[in-house]
Amino acid sequence: MVIELLEKALKESLGSYSLEVVNVVKSNRPDLCDYQFDGAFRLAKQYKKSPMEIAEEIIAALQNCPYFEKVEAVMPGFINMTLSATFINQILRDMKKFPKFNLPILEHPLTYIIDYGGPNIAKPLHVGHLRPAIVGESIKRIIAYVGHNIIGDVHFGDFGLQIGEVIYGMQEEKIGIEEVTLEDLNRLYPKISGLCKEDEKIKEKCANITKELQEGSLEYERYYQKIFDLSKKDIVRIYKYLDVDFDLWYGEMDSRTFIPLVEKILTEKSLAYISDGALVVDVTEEADAKEIPPLIFKTSIGSYIYGSTDMATIYQREKDFQPDYILYVADLRQSLHFKQVFRASLKAGITDAHLEHLGFGTINGTDGKPYKTRSGNAPKLDALFREIEELFVESKESNKNMSEEDKRKIVNSILKFADLQNNREKDYIFDGKKFSDVVGKTGPYVLYTYLRIKRILELEQYKESDLSNTIYNEYDRNLRLQLLDFHKAVLGAFRLRLPSVIASYIYDLCVSLNTFYQNNYISGLEEKEKKQDWLYVLDLADQILKELLKLLGIEIPSIM
Repeated sequence: MVIELLEKALKESLGSYSLEVVNVVKSNRPDLCDYQFDGAFRLAKQYKKSPMEIAEEIIAALQNCPYFEKVEAVMPGFINMTLSATFINQILRDMKKFPKFNLPILEHPLTYIIDYGGPNIAKPLHVGHLRPAIVGESIKRIIAYVGHNIIGDVHFGDFGLQIGEVIYGMQEEKIGIEEVTLEDLNRLYPKISGLCKEDEKIKEKCANITKELQEGSLEYERYYQKIFDLSKKDIVRIYKYLDVDFDLWYGEMDSRTFIPLVEKILTEKSLAYISDGALVVDVTEEADAKEIPPLIFKTSIGSYIYGSTDMATIYQREKDFQPDYILYVADLRQSLHFKQVFRASLKAGITDAHLEHLGFGTINGTDGKPYKTRSGNAPKLDALFREIEELFVESKESNKNMSEEDKRKIVNSILKFADLQNNREKDYIFDGKKFSDVVGKTGPYVLYTYLRIKRILELEQYKESDLSNTIYNEYDRNLRLQLLDFHKAVLGAFRLRLPSVIASYIYDLCVSLNTFYQNNYISGLEEKEKKQDWLYVLDLADQILKELLKLLGIEIPSIM
């Protein structure tokens, strides 16, 4: 919002000069100025003048603009802008006065579907399921906050070979459909999956069971429903712990009735053909730097796989919701798969939506290898939660007395802030001890900062007041300038689909808050206007922190 106002003022100051894009950027030298503009260099080429001459003409036109305390041209042609206290404080008043801190209201909200989570039925959730859940949940919340309509779909993996493997295991061990337990599922899947790698005949039997289930076998449907219900109940429990929720609890099986319709479209449009007994769709494009293999829609034994169900799901989503965007939060290593599915879907004309794969990297341990628990195994999420809780509790004696709900919220803050502060496309190293600390770029640090400021407001019995136009010192000014970046952080995170933009802003805001607090003593301050101004700013900052933490899926505990 601030940058937009500055860009508008600069555009109006150009006079006879014409510049298609006016870009104002925040200064990386806050000791010199708050914002900078380098458009004079582009205008100099166009109008055959020196950048400095043009910069001085622009400054002359800006002299009476109330936005600035100081605006000056510096060699070789930059325009440095320092905001006035009056302008800064008016923005802060508007942020407090209007909903969502005066975030621009959308004129035409769009419809988004976000596909994230993606757990496989019959398999326990492990550390690899953490990123799609918390990254997807945050992106969903950010898009909704900006004002768009968004539908979250967990999209279970419940159509693949693992279902056939578990059914085979149940039959071999003579476990009745009504007798099977979650423990049986957790044991059977790895056992039979291992056997399939060793014995081609067992693998073939499991594949045939899966095929018959896909074709509508009533017997296997009964097995499937029991497996699904048991597995879903446990998955929902773990997502509830993480405060992750979905509008749709659909799976691949929900799209199976649409597979024949998509197959018919592909066939009628001559997009699908037989290759080595399988039905495939060519998705290569002239601009491809390397060959993209065809999408396999139906295997040589007549079964359907991920490509088939993903296309059928796109067809279903178009039919039910007519989305403008469909987003997929999934491992970067699946990028080829999504490229094939997207191209095939667009060639077939089964959707008009923009299709985006929002890829993410892996979580590694301090050794740089995939994260493991203390026991040396790739952890199930339940085990990871316990490990992080133990680390936090052990870090301070008083933590042992916390309520279970507060511990859950803090475990969430540790896991989520550790993850979301990183660009989702990058692998990152998870150090449980480091991220459990209340010092540094951690979840506990930002929670502690929020609760500390909230406590000050409570002790001072702060009541809503007006804000004067005075700024009292550099720590005060730095904090207020930090608050002005709220809109930039939220809209940047939305445009880039990067929660890390918000996480970085939260941390910077917390640093500014703590520096302000350490250098400005509010308790006992006798200057009434100054005290009210500072409480006003702290209250606004605390409200913003709380709102942004919600966008990361981080809840506030009662104590730290």
